[in-house]
Amino acid sequence: MTKQMQGGAAPSNAGAKNPVLEVKDLCVSYGKVEALTDASLTVGEGQIVTVIGPNGAGKTTMLSAIMGVLGSRGQVAFDGSVEGVPEVERMVARGMTLVPEKRELFGEMSVEDNLVLGAFQRYRMGKRDHAQTLEEVYALFPRLKERRDQHAGTMSGGERQMLAVGRALMAKPKLLMLDEPSLGLAPLIVREIFRIIGELRRRGVSILLVEQNARAALQVADYAYVLETGQIAMQGPAHELADDPRVIEAYLGLGGKHQAMLST
Repeated sequence: MTKQMQGGAAPSNAGAKNPVLEVKDLCVSYGKVEALTDASLTVGEGQIVTVIGPNGAGKTTMLSAIMGVLGSRGQVAFDGSVEGVPEVERMVARGMTLVPEKRELFGEMSVEDNLVLGAFQRYRMGKRDHAQTLEEVYALFPRLKERRDQHAGTMSGGERQMLAVGRALMAKPKLLMLDEPSLGLAPLIVREIFRIIGELRRRGVSILLVEQNARAALQVADYAYVLETGQIAMQGPAHELADDPRVIEAYLGLGGKHQAMLST
């Protein structure tokens, strides 16, 4: 059932089995401005959970706080353990990866070198399976294998997005967080990216997806949250939110009234 929130923390994703990520009452401030207020969400094992909302709602801020890039208040529990203060290096070592909106690739390095860097933390921990993981990534993204010696900075937008996802997968994550993976891409490439996201779920990867393309996100996700002005405004199974008149009017209609407030 779709739930509309009237304030305070949103209840958990009750359908999540064996939660990989549980966020409770997460708050982030930029100076005196609170960008995220009492945000709570849950991602279950093997689930795709999406967070949709307008520009400036706090979606990227939420991912950055969970990853430890931004300071925050609240509770982040990952893989059964509560993180008092999330720190990027520790979260990566424990199996969380983030593909940022800007992708953050090394443009002067080859595709393959960018991918291998994604396995650096596992290598430091004594894991020597990066060659096998590299072949798995190439099987998922054949285009990357074709361009393995090409400089990352010379690739198309869609190819760079594939490379950014592939680099994150080199860390063999338990949770993959994606920030606007379809941003700026042609429709054909967007369909391919979302096909790959669905394939990753079938392979057992849990995914937290932040996306402005609400229609595509709700089609691929199991559960969805609507974030507006730093607060969870609605949540529910993705297929139910896709049929909710308020979501349709604000995010899925032809007019796309992205600034409409669902909580009013």
